[in-house]
Amino acid sequence: MIHFVRIFLYCFLFIFSVILMALCAVRLHYTLHMSPDDPLNGGIRFYDHIVVELLVTSIITLFWSTFIARTIHGRHEHRHMNTFTAELVGLFIFFLLWLVGAAVATHTGNPPDMYVKWGNLSSCWAYSTCKILTALVAFAWLGWLLVLALFVMSLLFAIANKAFHDPMHGRWDRRATNYGGDLSMRNIVR
Repeated sequence: MIHFVRIFLYCFLFIFSVILMALCAVRLHYTLHMSPDDPLNGGIRFYDHIVVELLVTSIITLFWSTFIARTIHGRHEHRHMNTFTAELVGLFIFFLLWLVGAAVATHTGNPPDMYVKWGNLSSCWAYSTCKILTALVAFAWLGWLLVLALFVMSLLFAIANKAFHDPMHGRWDRRATNYGGDLSMRNIVR
């Protein structure tokens, strides 16, 4: 049952990554193609570094979530690539990427701060660009929350089943799997 929940969460992570990627693309298009009379930044074209980081994170997450969901669903077994340890290392890296992106995007402070470009987003919801930034921040935090949930779920499963070096699909019979190598052979011989 836990495997279906993990696949479901990876599918949601894929969907949130697609939405975040689209929001980042819209924001980048707006800031890189501003008209000279636009009041934002005096009409000077620019891009937000954190939007690029979130865009790259969402694109990589698209591939990662597809690969992991396919591996769990198809019960694929490869020696090092498809273990719980590999999944946990990948999820930890994504945890950091999503956290940095969401935290920096949420940060509000004084304009001289090099990380602040957006200010308080709750005061400008009348403008479409502000709505895009608000949605971008929301989906960044939702993506981070899903990565955290997946990390905790996989970690607890791996700890409970002592399965850090076993296939990440988590549904195996040590005697029937080709993954176990010598361990499978020892069980058959005994």
